[in-house]
Amino acid sequence: MKKIVLITCASKKQNKKLKAKEIYVSPLFKFNLAYAKKLNPDQIFILSAKYGLLDLEKEIEPYNETLNNKTEKEIKSWSENVLNQMRKKIDIRNDEIIFLAGEKYRKYLIPHLKNYSIPLKGLGIGKQLSYLKKEISK
Repeated sequence: MKKIVLITCASKKQNKKLKAKEIYVSPLFKFNLAYAKKLNPDQIFILSAKYGLLDLEKEIEPYNETLNNKTEKEIKSWSENVLNQMRKKIDIRNDEIIFLAGEKYRKYLIPHLKNYSIPLKGLGIGKQLSYLKKEISK
């Protein structure tokens, strides 16, 4: 069983083609990535509103897309695409999946997963940042 961390993308981005791990510049994304690395997972992926499941090293163009302004039908379709990408890279029935992602990004993925956790569930952005800072500094 592998440990996989899924991080939400961020609206603040560099304005040039970069590796996925470098293009997102929001404090929440940076703290999520640092925390994810501290969990010592087998793999970390970014859940991107445009690209779906992203490897940290994949070079991507900047974009302006979010699930926050998509319909439920569009979010379900995005989730199906992400599930298909996940099935090619991880064992969704057995691997441990840790979500550092908002409700819209995980809502339709969770029913297909057996082992998952959501450490920041129910926390607003300020409390998430506070929790992440504390955990990273340990």
